[in-house]
Amino acid sequence: MTIQTKIFRFLKLTFRKHITSRLSSIQIIVIYYLFLTLLALFLFLLPVFRQPNSTVPLIDLIFLAISTVSVTGLSTIDIHTVFNQNGIILLEVLFQVGGFGIMMISTFFFILSKKKISLRQRQLIMTDMNQPKLSGVVRLIKRTLILLITIQILFGLAFGSYFYLHHDFKTISQSLFWGVFQSISAVTNSGFDVTGESLFPFAQHNGFLLWLILLMFIGSIGFPVLLEATDYVTHFFNKKRLPYRFSLFTKIAITSFLVLFVLGAFVIYNFEANHLYQGMGAHEKVLNAMFYSMSTRNAGLQINPLTDFQPHTLLFMSVLMFIGASPSSVGGGIRTTTVAIVTLYLISFLKGEENVNLFGRRINTQDIQKSVVVLNLSIILCFLAVLILMTTQPNLSMISIVVEVCSAFGTTGLSLGITEQLDVIGKITIAMLMFIGRVGTLYILMLFVPKQTRDLGYEYPSEKIIIG
Repeated sequence: MTIQTKIFRFLKLTFRKHITSRLSSIQIIVIYYLFLTLLALFLFLLPVFRQPNSTVPLIDLIFLAISTVSVTGLSTIDIHTVFNQNGIILLEVLFQVGGFGIMMISTFFFILSKKKISLRQRQLIMTDMNQPKLSGVVRLIKRTLILLITIQILFGLAFGSYFYLHHDFKTISQSLFWGVFQSISAVTNSGFDVTGESLFPFAQHNGFLLWLILLMFIGSIGFPVLLEATDYVTHFFNKKRLPYRFSLFTKIAITSFLVLFVLGAFVIYNFEANHLYQGMGAHEKVLNAMFYSMSTRNAGLQINPLTDFQPHTLLFMSVLMFIGASPSSVGGGIRTTTVAIVTLYLISFLKGEENVNLFGRRINTQDIQKSVVVLNLSIILCFLAVLILMTTQPNLSMISIVVEVCSAFGTTGLSLGITEQLDVIGKITIAMLMFIGRVGTLYILMLFVPKQTRDLGYEYPSEKIIIG
C-alpha cells in the first residue's frame, strides 16, 4: 500500500467519523448537490469544453452550474456561443446526474462494480429519492435507470431520424447527436436551448410534439409510478388471476397529474383560442395547449415565444410551474401530490370529516402536515423572491418577474427573456430558487434541524383559540 493510498484512506475515515456521522441524511444530500454544483462550475471553466476565446463572468457560470444541476434550463449566457460540442456533451451528462439524482447515478456505478451497498448509502438513496422506506431502493434505482436510459436512446434515434428528414442538419451523425440531446432534455426536465431557436421550427409538427409530450410525462410522473406501470404490464401479459394493486402514492400521483394536465390544457386553450391560437385548426389549438400544459410543469420547452401569450395566460402558467411535477421525479415545484393532499384536506374540513380518505385508504396525518408546510413555505419563499426582484430590478415588469420566479422554483426554465438582464442580486435570487426547487422546500427547512431531536416525553394542555 502506497503512502498516498494510506493518506486517502485516513482522510476518508476521518471525514466519515467526524463529519458525516454528525449529519443527517438530508444534510449530506444537500452537501452532495453543492459539491456537484462546484464540480460543474470547475468543468465549465476548462478550455476543452469552451468555444475559442469565449469569456464569461464567474457569476454567470455559477448561475449556469446551478441551473444545470437543478435541470432548470435558465441561462444568463448564450449556450451555443460559449460551449463547443464537448461542452454540449458535458451538459447532457450533468442533465442525467441532476435529473436522476446524484445518489441514483453513484449507486448504479456501485452496482456495476459489484460493490456492496451499505445501510448508510441506502438511507441516503431513500432521502435523495424521497422514498418512505429502505426496502427496495436499490432495485428501484437499477430498474429506473435502465428503463429511462432505454427510452432516451430509442427516442433519441427517432428524433435523430426526424431531424435528418425535416431539418437542415447535413449529416446523419449531426442529426442523431441533436436527437439524443433533445430526448435527454425532455426526459430529464432540463429544457436548455442550445440551438438559439428552441423548438420554434417544429411548432406545426404534430407527431413531433406528441413525442415530446410523452417524454415529458415519463420524466415527471415519478420513478415509482413508472416501475409500478411496468409491473402492471408484466402482470397483465402473464395473465395472473389476482388483480394488480397499485399503491396509494401511484393512484394519487397519476390522478393529480392528469387532472392538472387536462385543466391546464383547457384553460390555456380557452385563454388563447382567439388570440395566439387564432387561425389554427381545432386539433392544432388542442395540441398546442396540451404541449404547454405539460411543458410548464416540467421541461420548459417552447414552440413559440412566451411574449406571444396574454398576461393572464402567463399568470396561470406561473401557477402550473409553481406546482411542478410529481415527487421522486426529475421535476421541481411543490409537487402534484402536495396540491392533491391539501385540496383533499380542505374538502374534508368543509365536510366536517376528521380524516382525509381516498381510494379506500386514510392519508397519514404527518403527510397532511408536510403538505401544508411545503405549500405555505413555498408561497412565502416565492413571494419574498418577487419582492426582492421588484425592488432590485425596477426596469422589469411584474409579470416577467413572477414568471421567472415560478420557473426557477419549479425548475422549468421558461422565461420572458429577462434572465440575461438580471443584476448580481437577481441572479443570486433566481439561482437559490433553482437549487431549493431541485432539493425541495421541506428538505431545505430540515437542513437546519439537528440529527437527533429531543423528545420531551409529555404534552402541554390544549386550549381553543379564535380562528378567522
